[in-house]
Amino acid sequence: MNPMRKLFIVLAAIVCTTCQTVAQESALKGKKVLFVYGGWDGHEPKQCHDLLKPWLQEQGAIVYSYDKLDVYTDKEMMGKVDLIIQTWTMGSISGEQERGLLEAVRNGAGIAGWHGGLGDSFRNNTEYQFMVGGQWVAHPGGKVDYDVNIKDKKDPVTKGLKTFHMKSEQYYMHVDPSVKVLATTTFNGGGDAPWIKGVVMPVVWKKYYGKGRVFYSSLCHDANDFEVPEAFEIMKRGIEWAAQSKEN
Repeated sequence: MNPMRKLFIVLAAIVCTTCQTVAQESALKGKKVLFVYGGWDGHEPKQCHDLLKPWLQEQGAIVYSYDKLDVYTDKEMMGKVDLIIQTWTMGSISGEQERGLLEAVRNGAGIAGWHGGLGDSFRNNTEYQFMVGGQWVAHPGGKVDYDVNIKDKKDPVTKGLKTFHMKSEQYYMHVDPSVKVLATTTFNGGGDAPWIKGVVMPVVWKKYYGKGRVFYSSLCHDANDFEVPEAFEIMKRGIEWAAQSKEN
């Protein structure tokens, strides 16, 4: 074999191996993650935190866990984190706490969350809702059977996934039309709202708020819902995407 050709093959193999190693390295490695949990217990914030934290640490993330919103006023903490994960349904947030959170995201920290923990947190705070990109308003019928349809099949968060089934709360939301919708659900008009039959509602989306990446999924009412593989996979991929916010 020609020596130069042999050298090229060897170098190509080295490059390929290096690329595979990089591809396998988690986007969360070395990332500083602030995990804030609390609010209404019905959404099992502590259980969800305890489910996700070990995975985050396995991926190499440095996790700071807080069950109080006061951490949002800690300028040193908010300035250094790469990602904020929040599961805090309802409740109230002070002006200082909200300003600390919004400023961190505007300046480049990513934020990710699911269901009411991000999409129904502080009902009186419209600027917070503007950041998230939507607000829960109803879940007709309570826990119902419904399908989640993948709308964007090329985005890394949903690539390779197909339509899947949930038995949980199907969120009806007021949604910012500027979000990038990755998955949707269609209401069948059951329960106590027959007039919404056929409505196609965003379920998973991503957006920006200032320089910060925002990821939201309305799935997973409680920790048990993460047992649906697709729902958990979407959340993990969305977290990874949001965690890279400061790299842009």
